[in-house]
Amino acid sequence: MTGPAPLDLASIRRAPKALLHDHLDGGLRPETVLELAAECGYDQLPAQDAESLGAWFRDAADSGSLELYLETFAHTVAVMQTPEGLRRVARECAIDLAADGVVYAEVRFAPEQHLEKGLTLDEVVEHTLAGFREGEAIAAEQGNIIRVTCLLTAMRHAARSREIAELTVRFRDSGVGGFDIAGAEAGFPPTRHLDAFEYLRVNHAHFTIHAGEAFGLPSIHEALAFCGCDRLGHGVRITDDISVPGAVEDAQLGIVANYVRDMRVPLELCPSSNVQTGAVPSLDKHPFDLLARLRFRVTVNTDNRLMSDTTMSQEMLKLVETFGYGWSDLERFTINAMKSAFIPFPDRLKIIDEIIKPRYAVLVG
Repeated sequence: MTGPAPLDLASIRRAPKALLHDHLDGGLRPETVLELAAECGYDQLPAQDAESLGAWFRDAADSGSLELYLETFAHTVAVMQTPEGLRRVARECAIDLAADGVVYAEVRFAPEQHLEKGLTLDEVVEHTLAGFREGEAIAAEQGNIIRVTCLLTAMRHAARSREIAELTVRFRDSGVGGFDIAGAEAGFPPTRHLDAFEYLRVNHAHFTIHAGEAFGLPSIHEALAFCGCDRLGHGVRITDDISVPGAVEDAQLGIVANYVRDMRVPLELCPSSNVQTGAVPSLDKHPFDLLARLRFRVTVNTDNRLMSDTTMSQEMLKLVETFGYGWSDLERFTINAMKSAFIPFPDRLKIIDEIIKPRYAVLVG
């Protein structure tokens, strides 16, 4: 019987991980941005070498404002307007996640933002899905097994959500697992898109909603009560409905927080990103640990790997270093995510029982 593996970055990379909240246009390799920009004639990049460009994205995203953070995406979206660009970004996304030990990933993007060169919505989705499949195959050749599910996002400030909801249902047997709305929260409540959510519910389609990141409890309440979402994208502001006068076990939960915990609504928490956008002041002040100790269904996510200069392994290491988690905690967060995935129940169980639990057993020793 060997002892547990050390809780360092190398060992955490070997741990199987499940990722629910990752943006395709927020995870490009800096060198890919440069090469695609040269190919498509985009000349607005703020830096001309990969190292400087990567640093620019990280620094520009460290604004403390969700609105300013979102402005960095203009550059990545600009180079994802062609079939080749979409396929390459999706292919490399799958390869990079698999190399980091991610065995299941849900990667989201907004097809409506990729129409500038004449592609249709269907073509955008087709090329992106083809890229994911290519990436899965290359990762398997490298000895890294990953399953990538695509989520289609509608922009909450726009008016195409019903169209994107229909696109989601149309491609649900081809690798699209669900729907999402994203973008600036303040002034754009999820209830602006009730038509889309009603269509999804009628068609028994899965959906998550960015809620409780930059805006507080009303956003979460609307996402759950009026829209009927399956998961909360971020949801970090659920703590607005939790009072902790003393010990954590004595915490007092309001109606919304109680509902989220009772119904096991998954929280797609993104620690580094939440600090960058000002949703929380610092990592040690992040409510991840409070929510985990109160037994909410917390999950660990990257959000935007380029902007946050992060990986799933780095996010987990930060939580270990900040809150003192052990292997059993990381396994619980991973199983939480896998239980909450937008794929069939037998598929979720298979990944948990045949990949996650056995590989964690080795790490635990």
